[in-house]
Amino acid sequence: MSDPIRFVPIDVELRNGRWVRVREMRLADREEIRQAFGRLSSESRYTRFMAAVRDLTPRMLDYAVGSPGARELSLVAEIDAPDGIDIVGGARYYVQADGQSCEFAATVVDEWQGTGLASRLLRELIQGARARGLRRMEGFVLAGNWRMLRLAERLCFSVDTDPDDATVKIVRLDLTTGSSKNE
Repeated sequence: MSDPIRFVPIDVELRNGRWVRVREMRLADREEIRQAFGRLSSESRYTRFMAAVRDLTPRMLDYAVGSPGARELSLVAEIDAPDGIDIVGGARYYVQADGQSCEFAATVVDEWQGTGLASRLLRELIQGARARGLRRMEGFVLAGNWRMLRLAERLCFSVDTDPDDATVKIVRLDLTTGSSKNE
């Protein structure tokens, strides 16, 4: 795996005509991440964490905004707000122990779901993983999370049932074969 490549912030117009700025997460985003979590519905929290999560513990928050390194890429989508910015979505991958594959996760605040934001964040993660020489990307998705499963299929991920848990699907993408649809 090569050294980390810095993500250059980009402004993105979404399907609904609204704009977001996609950039790497920073340690200073801690309060904004906490606020974004507070804007998630209980269903969105459940589909992201695969459990009922009411609050982010300080440890979970530290982990979320921890200093990124060569083994991950953490992106946020922000909008301008009266108090500075609001984070409306985020996505991240972690490089696995084999150094060849990564596991991803993504979350979009309810009001911004269905706008193409999750798709854009995942496409940026895919490009970042390829640039770092990774070979595979995978994620674990609740079988009932049809939006994420549909998105994974549109981006050419394979979808299989987790052999250890029928309520979970494993989505996988071979990063060595060309580009994903809609990239």
